[in-house]
Amino acid sequence: MKSLEELRAIRERVQSSVNIRNEHGVDSTRIVVGMATCGIAAGARPVLSAFVEEVARRKLAHVMVSQTGCIGICRLEPVVEVYVPGEEKVTYVKMTADKVAKIVADHIVNGKVVTEYTIGAAE
Repeated sequence: MKSLEELRAIRERVQSSVNIRNEHGVDSTRIVVGMATCGIAAGARPVLSAFVEEVARRKLAHVMVSQTGCIGICRLEPVVEVYVPGEEKVTYVKMTADKVAKIVADHIVNGKVVTEYTIGAAE
């Protein structure tokens, strides 16, 4: 930082991103991608990118995409958990970037779980 103005600009930028997160609040849908080494090795990076891009493309303001560490089912990586307020968590397994658009369209937008990609279908 070279000046007080730079510090103020950084503060405003950070505060606006915090406010965006707060606007989502408890009522937001969360898509969480497992990004531990096991998930990354199995291809989680393109899955995370595809979710971010699809949510942005559809302008889904109520949806937050984030990452986490190990979810604990390494043999089924990449793993994605979807948290919709008032509903049970849904765990999608063996994810690919190609499956993302269907999950966003069917589950996130229309409320219909894509059961063929869930943990129950994989076992």
